[in-house]
Amino acid sequence: MLSRRIFLAAIGLSALPITSRVVQAQAYPARPVRLIVGFTPGSAPDIVARLTGQRLSERLGQQFIVENRAGAGGNIGTEVVVRAPTDGYTLLLVGAPNAINSTLYDGLSFSFLRDIAPVAGIVSERLVMVVHPSFPAKTVPEFIAYAKANPRKVTMGSAGNGSSTHVSGELFKMIAGVDLIHVPYRGGGQVMTDLIAGQVQVSFMGLSVAIEHIRSGKVRALAVTTATHTDVLPDIPIVGDFLPGYEASAFWGVGAPRNTPAEIIDKLNKEINAGLSDPKLRTRLLDGGGALLAGSPADFGKVIGDETEKWAKVIKFAGIRP
Repeated sequence: MLSRRIFLAAIGLSALPITSRVVQAQAYPARPVRLIVGFTPGSAPDIVARLTGQRLSERLGQQFIVENRAGAGGNIGTEVVVRAPTDGYTLLLVGAPNAINSTLYDGLSFSFLRDIAPVAGIVSERLVMVVHPSFPAKTVPEFIAYAKANPRKVTMGSAGNGSSTHVSGELFKMIAGVDLIHVPYRGGGQVMTDLIAGQVQVSFMGLSVAIEHIRSGKVRALAVTTATHTDVLPDIPIVGDFLPGYEASAFWGVGAPRNTPAEIIDKLNKEINAGLSDPKLRTRLLDGGGALLAGSPADFGKVIGDETEKWAKVIKFAGIRP
């Protein structure tokens, strides 16, 4: 009888951690949640975070507060989350900069792939290769031919060293075998201003930033950078039509500190995916010709891992430094 009681007590004690985690997940969130964005208010990632946070607030009955911690290409915001308690009340807007920074920056105090757990993907943003209307090339093959005939005479503007717009251009240079002069700016808006003015000749720009200028004729689109065409610019080819293997995009999603309870991650994943099925949110997120990244935490983790590996090769090949 004593042995039986000890055995039953042991079973009860072993079940306590599982039970407490389930109860914690059921009660979550019991207070406001911080969603850290490593970029300035009004930027593309900030907008994605606020749309997602608003939807989560409506569905879960607690405020999801966007907190901007800009600096170091998003590394400052990432470190805030890495050091946060693993209780699900501090989350990170994860994006392509995190995948790029893993190789770009030496001596980081954290390992992004190790220290941030993927929660859910939100959206993938297409980029578009655009030139000034006066540029002599009207197609990607013509552009490559011109660049090869005029090495280091074509200027390529980007939103900054190591940005998605920079590494996308470097990937193009690597595969096409052309030598362009990189001109880094402090943001995509500044690049577009100088591209329209003819100060730079080409850029691999976020489609959401470029679309209205393409439609007005202020810049010319040569191709989109993703593996598939976009309904927003149905007549524009893809770079991969001319350079097999080329594909580039920016992505955004949500991550949490490592060791955040799986039950909380699964709950957030379920609610984010449910939000992506809402027509109003879908319309806002896809305005610029993007694609939704609905799926499991593992699905989003694969996106992050694949992007980290791809951009590591480009950064090393091009010798990019922050």
